Amino acid sequence: MQQSKVSRRLKETTAPEVNDYIYRPRLEGFATGFAALGDVNKAHVVMLSEQGLIRQEHAAVLARGVLAMEAAGADQVPLDPSREDAYFNYEAHLIEQIGADIGGRLHTGRSRNDILATLDRLRCRDTLLALIDALCDVRQAALDNAIRFAQVVMPGYTHLQPAQPVTYGYYLAAVEQALARDTQRLAQTLQAMNHSPLGAAAFAGTPFAIDRARTADLLGFDGVVDNALDAVGSRDFILESLSHLNLLAVFWSRVAQDYFVWSTHEFSLIDFPDSIAATSSIMPQKKNPTVLEYLKGRSGHIMGLLMGACATVKGTNFSHTGDASREGTRGFWEAAEETLRCLKLFGLMLRTATPNQALALRRAGEDFSTATGLADLIVREADLSFREAHHVVGAAVRQAMDAGLPASRIDSAMVDACAQEQLGHALGLDPEQVRQSLDPTTNVQSRASQGGPALSALSTSLAAATTRLSQQRADAQAWRERLARARQHLQAATEQVAQ
Repeated sequence: MQQSKVSRRLKETTAPEVNDYIYRPRLEGFATGFAALGDVNKAHVVMLSEQGLIRQEHAAVLARGVLAMEAAGADQVPLDPSREDAYFNYEAHLIEQIGADIGGRLHTGRSRNDILATLDRLRCRDTLLALIDALCDVRQAALDNAIRFAQVVMPGYTHLQPAQPVTYGYYLAAVEQALARDTQRLAQTLQAMNHSPLGAAAFAGTPFAIDRARTADLLGFDGVVDNALDAVGSRDFILESLSHLNLLAVFWSRVAQDYFVWSTHEFSLIDFPDSIAATSSIMPQKKNPTVLEYLKGRSGHIMGLLMGACATVKGTNFSHTGDASREGTRGFWEAAEETLRCLKLFGLMLRTATPNQALALRRAGEDFSTATGLADLIVREADLSFREAHHVVGAAVRQAMDAGLPASRIDSAMVDACAQEQLGHALGLDPEQVRQSLDPTTNVQSRASQGGPALSALSTSLAAATTRLSQQRADAQAWRERLARARQHLQAATEQVAQ
């Protein structure tokens, strides 16, 4: 009778269905995770040697074997799904190269459980850094065009109704600021999760006198996850990261929806180059917003991955389980890959969208979004409460609409007539002041309070955003340099043991 290839507890070979539907798919990412698995093994060998838990001659053979496998590459490792996963296949190949006695000593004082938990943290760390880099690129695109279009006046909307005039650059500055928070959330998770589970073993530690702090340092971690059960039983850092991607996806979908509306023939505020649009098989006039629809649609997909992950993990015991530690995490890797693609498209959209400046300015002058500016003028010049001014201007807007006039045609006489009706007396405003208050460009530039769209306020915001983005890029680069140094140190320590 054939036995399991990984355990004498199991007297039968793995069923073909289990191999085909569970184990073989898990091996598809072997090459991707090969380097990280090698690093974990190198760190463990170095620690075992330094702690005297294996003889130096054995440690040297192990170190040489791991380094030889690293040099040969993942393609040289035969993959057999009957061995269940990447680790057992790695170990089997190592044993084939250096013998069962010495090769089998690599597993002293550890378990697949803490190995898998460590690999998840290493992979998540790299993934978060990639996401931060991609977000910074999108933010740069938003900032570049925010500066370029800082004075391009356009209608601003609330409830998708004309509200107050702003500038296109002001809108892009808001987009960048929101994305900065997404970047910060990912960076905070990166910092918080950078602790090592290695040495936790199955979930209850080990009787061997291992040095968990040493392996943590060799792998670039800030310390260890202290409790061994928590170390192998928790993947909250993955759910947290996936939650951040959901917030990001929800936001980019809202921005895409704005562009979706603005690019319609009816609005015509924004145009995209033909290179990022599609057409119709039957209607020759069509220019369809393919990128926008992709971004909006994929955001729903990422939301579903979060719900799937949470639903999978919530019914598991607080320990190492396949459904929590494997099935519960798979959605994050998929979501991260999708997010990286979407961020490339999001950046493309922000870089290439151009405002129809003349039309946007004309719309802002005609659609009554300047009415608040007139109310503000009345408060300043006529010494009325804002509520009284609101009633007067509301009546003037209604009168202009009924007469089919744009906002720019409201004059001081119309205001006086409405004030007489609403308050019982005229206001006697200067006609030029009324005209200026309803001019969209003047209206925008009057809103110079902190965070407003006036060029003076916006320039301050953009300068701060540029500094913030540069700092976050520098922080990410510092992470990469630090991890590169740790890996160099790990390599040198392994080579020293191998001598």
